[in-house]
Amino acid sequence: MSSVIEGGVNPGARPANEESETAAAEHVQEIFNSIAPSYDLLNHLLSMGLDRRWWGRAARRFREVLARPDARVLDVCCGTGDMTAALLKQRPTSAEPVTGLDFSAEMLGRARVKYGAANAVWVEGDAMHLPYADGSFDLVTAAFGFRNLTNYAEGLAEIYRVLAPGGMIGILECNQPGGLSGFGYGIYFQHVLPLLGGIISGDRAAYRYLPASVARFPRPPQMMQMMTKAGFAESTWDGYLLRAAGLYRGVKR
Repeated sequence: MSSVIEGGVNPGARPANEESETAAAEHVQEIFNSIAPSYDLLNHLLSMGLDRRWWGRAARRFREVLARPDARVLDVCCGTGDMTAALLKQRPTSAEPVTGLDFSAEMLGRARVKYGAANAVWVEGDAMHLPYADGSFDLVTAAFGFRNLTNYAEGLAEIYRVLAPGGMIGILECNQPGGLSGFGYGIYFQHVLPLLGGIISGDRAAYRYLPASVARFPRPPQMMQMMTKAGFAESTWDGYLLRAAGLYRGVKR
């Protein structure tokens, strides 16, 4: 097990307990490039279609900023573009495009095909080193991708940097629920999901990593503390489906 930051939270994703963030980032990139062909099918199947609802629910929480035609919106770790598309549903027809950014070329290629006619700009880039000036965006989101960053605190700091004053952050991410429901969820997530995902995708290692990445990710109280430390005000978490996932929100001071 790698080292932890203050409060006992792992610093970031480590698919194979890599010593360096660079090695971990390369491994994460390899994983998502490899599972890109089956990613959408497995997401919908293994979440029983709830992922679509969660994207839409998260996007609606930002209706006020998304309704502004001049609002600048960035969706990091956009994968195949479904959260980006959910954000676009809340945008006026003539609004500024939403930017979807991901460092997996294979995932981004599928986003371009799926949403080729959408009012979106697709950018291959690293969420840890965003290619934008300070204060460039009014809203930055991430859906089920933030936990794959190799340093959570630095990822929050980078999002904070590119947000304009008063700008909002929205991170939709998995969680491990507690209690009896959490026990049943754990069995499914730790055993059934890796087995089915591995069989369908042909990459069992990737689908062992995905539940492990959720186990490694900070729980809501820790995550909100990290957001506050990064400078965000009004940090909240809204749990979805027995708290198996949820939306983190905050505002740049």
